[in-house]
Amino acid sequence: MQKYLYLILLSVLIPACSPGAGKSAAGGKRVLTVTIEPQRYLLDRIVGDLFTVNTLVPPATSPETYEPAPSVMVELGKSEIYFMVGDLGFENAWSKRLAENNPDVTLVNCSEGIALMEEHDHDHGHAHCGADPHVWSSPQAVKLFVRNMLNALVKADPGNAEVFRANFDAFSAKIERTDSLIRDLLRDAPSRSFIIYHPALAYFARDYGLHQLSIEFEGKSPSPSQIRELVDAARKEKINTVFIQRGFDTKNAAVVAQEVGAEVFEIDPLRYEWDEELLKIAAVLARKTDE
Repeated sequence: MQKYLYLILLSVLIPACSPGAGKSAAGGKRVLTVTIEPQRYLLDRIVGDLFTVNTLVPPATSPETYEPAPSVMVELGKSEIYFMVGDLGFENAWSKRLAENNPDVTLVNCSEGIALMEEHDHDHGHAHCGADPHVWSSPQAVKLFVRNMLNALVKADPGNAEVFRANFDAFSAKIERTDSLIRDLLRDAPSRSFIIYHPALAYFARDYGLHQLSIEFEGKSPSPSQIRELVDAARKEKINTVFIQRGFDTKNAAVVAQEVGAEVFEIDPLRYEWDEELLKIAAVLARKTDE
């Protein structure tokens, strides 16, 4: 199946990349592409209405397992720049093919220069081979993430450099305010630990002195023994919060929450409104609970 999909992509991408192919959306604006919705939010803050920004991975879809339809890749070929998160499963699988078949599309790694963490399923010595790509959960990392966007934009469109820089400065101030609000919310949080289904908040936990434990084990649902191990750790750390991401299975989260007496909250780390989602997560962790 993968072989045939690749052949289809070649047949539709090569004409799209021929000399004279358009680099604008239907409305006439130039096009940029990102992998996930939080990136679109960040990039929108910098480009304003000067570009149309497309997102490859649809909402409520895992960017680690997503496979694009040929039509999606054709649309991507119309972009001037593709802003990658940096190490998501989808990007690792498709960016090389994209570069080979769309030589006019500039690829930008938005995580360049960010100190990446090892990706862990939970804090018992088990890790994936590779870096944790979820850097957008950290406002501090996002400051560099957005600067990488700015640098690529200035290079691609120097005529609008001052607009991009002014927008960047304004948004950088908002990132600092968001960081400050999160710190204020979490200062007296009743618990410094939480459980999450997929380990997407490691950078958030690092920045704010929290401890993330995940239900997912090496990208798969946990076994009964792994759930018992997680429950024991949660009881020891007096965890009162279990996060389940939008689109993920809730059964194991409900089982763990019941065992440790915690509440389950749905979150969406892939939500467009990047700052609102981080503040929502902080507010949940900061809530006062009945002992």
